[in-house]
Amino acid sequence: MTIDIEAALRKVDQFFMGEGPVHATLRTLSSRMSAENIDYAVIDGMALVLRGYERLTVDVDVLLTPEGLQAFHERMVGRGYLPIFDGARKHFRDTETGVQIEIITTGEYPGDGKPKEVSFPSPNESSSEINGIRVLTLEKLIELKLASGLSAPHRVRDIADVQQLIEVLNLPRAIADRLAESVRSEYLRLWEATRRAREEKIGPGQE
Repeated sequence: MTIDIEAALRKVDQFFMGEGPVHATLRTLSSRMSAENIDYAVIDGMALVLRGYERLTVDVDVLLTPEGLQAFHERMVGRGYLPIFDGARKHFRDTETGVQIEIITTGEYPGDGKPKEVSFPSPNESSSEINGIRVLTLEKLIELKLASGLSAPHRVRDIADVQQLIEVLNLPRAIADRLAESVRSEYLRLWEATRRAREEKIGPGQE
């Protein structure tokens, strides 16, 4: 199979300019959920993008309550969104853009899915608005990603995401005080590693 490199690069450029199918999917989904009074919050890759960490992603992940998921099925499935396989309850595609949408519900556990201190919260209680889109708070994003990466080896990218957030956004050490105890030490480890790397690059006290 021949890959059209120029076309692929154009898609990447579009993404980082806030354009293209993923951004269009996010905007439309957000608008429609708001119109249907379905509480939601954007999570994972696009949440990182909206929070200022420019990371390429190809799908849209949203957090709903179980009641919100039921409302989504009743009011939106078959009206622009279709399951990606027969019987799918939480995996859909936008029929206009082809972009996949994954839904996580309140009370689920990140990473290995087993009960732990950190779980997915109510979208209404742990989100704020950015450019008209409800996005999970930074602290909760960090908590969930650390809990995911620590409990599931195949989710190691989540740990790397947190380290990149610390570096790119120059996050303070004090954020650790607002995190669940089970992930606090990992945040501090990543924060110290990022600080040391920065000092080795530019020299201590030169920021």
